[in-house]
Amino acid sequence: MFPELTEASRRALEGLRDLSTLKWYAVPLLALAAYIYAREVKNSRETGNWDPVLAALLLFGCDFFNETWNGWVFHLSKRSAVWTTPGDTAYRVTVGWNIEIIFTFLLLGLVYYHSLLPDEKRKFLGMPVRWLMAVFFAAFCVFIEVLLNLGDQLVWEYSWWNRTFGGIWLIFLLGYFYWFAGINLMLKMKSLKSKLLLLGGVYAVSLVMTFIAWGAGFRY
Repeated sequence: MFPELTEASRRALEGLRDLSTLKWYAVPLLALAAYIYAREVKNSRETGNWDPVLAALLLFGCDFFNETWNGWVFHLSKRSAVWTTPGDTAYRVTVGWNIEIIFTFLLLGLVYYHSLLPDEKRKFLGMPVRWLMAVFFAAFCVFIEVLLNLGDQLVWEYSWWNRTFGGIWLIFLLGYFYWFAGINLMLKMKSLKSKLLLLGGVYAVSLVMTFIAWGAGFRY
């Protein structure tokens, strides 16, 4: 079915969604994430401010969308996803998504939200600080990806998505920056309903694509 798979793709398919690969350290990671979310939900109930939880869920939804279209690229190309994660993992969810990435991005939205200054109009060198923070966080994520790529934990296959100047900019923009930009835009919305509609739309797109993939027998 996939006669021309790259070596990284073949390695990423090994143990795909295989529960026998689970490692014990995933359990305390789950407990830690659950505790942090429980505290955030408690605080939101007390203050009426649900922005921290919504920011976290929006960022994770963007990651879910990225991993979904990346899986589609893998299936349709019959060769490789844009990125694969063939290294050791406690659980491989898709060829480019593992449980360690999931826990990281479940929490990163909270880190970003609590790093923002309360005053959204605050500027530094003439630029809004919140947008500078979006640039910084996206750039830092790209830096981590480069380290993982150098360590062969995250493999980039295509010439337009790699460590070249153009590739890095594409990873910056499509890989991460729009996540933090989306949070910034959501925080400017006045009503909780509007924020929930945005959040629901992000997840709806990914879920529809996932259901189509399952129905069509995609393997990623």
